[in-house]
Amino acid sequence: MPISLHHLRRYAIARSLFKPTTLKRAIDKLGFVQADPIRAPARAQDLTLRHRVNGYRAGDLERRYPELELEEDFFVNYGFLPGAHHALMHPRELQSKSSSTRAKRMGAILAFVRERGAVHPREVDAHFAHGRVTNWFGGSSNASTKLLEDMHYRGLLRVARRDGGTRVYMARETKPAEIGAEIAADNGTAKDAAAGAGMDALVDVIVRKYAPLPGATLGNLIYRLKYGAPQWDKERKSTLIRAKQRLGHARVDGIDWYWPAEERPQSPKWRPDDEVRLLTPFDPVVWDRRRFEIFWNWAYRFEAYTPEPKRKLGYYALPLLWHERVIGWGNVAVVDGRLRTDFGYTDGKAPRNPGFRLGMESEINRLREFLKSA
Repeated sequence: MPISLHHLRRYAIARSLFKPTTLKRAIDKLGFVQADPIRAPARAQDLTLRHRVNGYRAGDLERRYPELELEEDFFVNYGFLPGAHHALMHPRELQSKSSSTRAKRMGAILAFVRERGAVHPREVDAHFAHGRVTNWFGGSSNASTKLLEDMHYRGLLRVARRDGGTRVYMARETKPAEIGAEIAADNGTAKDAAAGAGMDALVDVIVRKYAPLPGATLGNLIYRLKYGAPQWDKERKSTLIRAKQRLGHARVDGIDWYWPAEERPQSPKWRPDDEVRLLTPFDPVVWDRRRFEIFWNWAYRFEAYTPEPKRKLGYYALPLLWHERVIGWGNVAVVDGRLRTDFGYTDGKAPRNPGFRLGMESEINRLREFLKSA
């Protein structure tokens, strides 16, 4: 059976919004959960997981993180990964070397963290008083916090837990320098083969989460692996070529699409359910704005950083999914302990279907239960 856009849309929804399961299994199935600090009405990671985890409450990931064998790190975006996926990106070999002053500071911080076991950035700042630096968006941050983030990225530290949303760090048991020495001992051919296999494995994580992918999106996500695995930056071009050859693919309406080779997008098993769902802007169903517009013929934009007078949908508009259609958006907030909602629709008004009305009531009730622990 020829694959149509209808097949791809149903496949994208049904494979991502799988039957709710345990928190550990859901994260393993997703492969990566993107994080975002904005709470409107909850953080992106919680809004993503509530659709996929039985009985999930806002903050459950933060509360249970230490027991789940997860890692926080930068992949194609910043978020949470199973330990096995995290290991694929390390040890990171960075082209830019730290100045002697910065290297000494990191060494002193590492010794301090090892002595304490786990440290809050406030403790490091109080002990070392490194001052302030300009952050990436032009504001001011504690220099100690930036050093901790750099050490985390380099693999010297890991996130042990979060306290009120703030990362608490601990030293890694295995030093990246020791792991790197073992790799450096290999011959060039073995290193190249390892790099190719590592990049292919990372692409598999991407594709399992975001499939089906338009070719342009696949290329963009492989490009973004330069942040998660900078040591293999030169492998990106050959990785993309291999991915297009080994993945399942088809050309539909002039666009090349890619998915895991063992799956069939046109299979009747991919059937979206009847639920009404409010999805975070970072949900796998929504994340690729290019695909979103192809599937639903309207442009959704994340407007949290758009000046208020220029917003069309709202500060943190949640796309509204019903069956296999995204029919509008909702802005949700908790004010004085009560849930407030405001909806907009692409057709200008809500569907009059009784099933939609009941589904919307159920979704709002689920949101209330989910937010009780926020």
